[in-house]
Amino acid sequence: MKHAYLILAHHEFALLQLLVSCLDDGRNDIFIHFDRKVKSLPGIVARKAGLFILDGRVDVRWGDVSQIRAEYALFEAAVARGPYAYYHLLSGVDLPLKSQDDIHAFFDANQGREFIGYSITEMTPQLVRKVQRWHLFPRYFQSRSLFVRALRALCIRAQELLGIKRNRTVDFKKGPNWVSITDPLVRYVLDKKEWALKTFRNTFCGDELFIQTLCWNSAFRSRVYDPGSNKGCMREIGWKDGRLIDWCAEDFDHLKRSPALFARKFNSSDMDFVRAVAGLGKQA
Repeated sequence: MKHAYLILAHHEFALLQLLVSCLDDGRNDIFIHFDRKVKSLPGIVARKAGLFILDGRVDVRWGDVSQIRAEYALFEAAVARGPYAYYHLLSGVDLPLKSQDDIHAFFDANQGREFIGYSITEMTPQLVRKVQRWHLFPRYFQSRSLFVRALRALCIRAQELLGIKRNRTVDFKKGPNWVSITDPLVRYVLDKKEWALKTFRNTFCGDELFIQTLCWNSAFRSRVYDPGSNKGCMREIGWKDGRLIDWCAEDFDHLKRSPALFARKFNSSDMDFVRAVAGLGKQA
């Protein structure tokens, strides 16, 4: 059975084409959601894989529920053409670290397991703030307006002082939103769409919680490959001092040795390095 690669893209289109070239295999179909803010779509090409560009594009805003809406759009588009053995959610600035032969062999050997990373499995103060408080103006989390930022912070502080909480009965879990999951789990996530969009409206970075939470609180939890680790999603993700960083040339040997199947994230400032990493994903 084929695999579906679901890609969220909004910039770095030369890198996106390189990613698609690495995934361009007759055993795959590729679905790309371009942020609605992209005015002119790039001419991305695949010769062996099916390539599908989504029409109904979402205006994606960082930290907002619109990120979840875009992911749902990708899952819905793929399921309509499926079923697939696995659905791999990637960003347009990710790259595979292994060949398609290796990736397909890995998932064949682990068929039925769910590859979801879990970084927080308890209701920490961080999670309470993210999903049990009402966040004003969620589409403008990155606004530079001092008035908007102050009003948003004041609203959160008032809720803390008054003990106002929402979503009290939900057992939230958190991890990277980049996952590789089976057709039955994707269909379960789609069945929960109305609940997810309602629950994560006016929260902060709900895209890092909704699949983790849905899976954990379902029968699919027993299928999770490594529920105690971020590594369970099989992504090599660069963090430094709690901040997501772009991989650079100094990291090549680390990425080459990694057991992960994919890595995020990259930029086009050093395309020689990026092409070298892409070469890892093209080796048979």
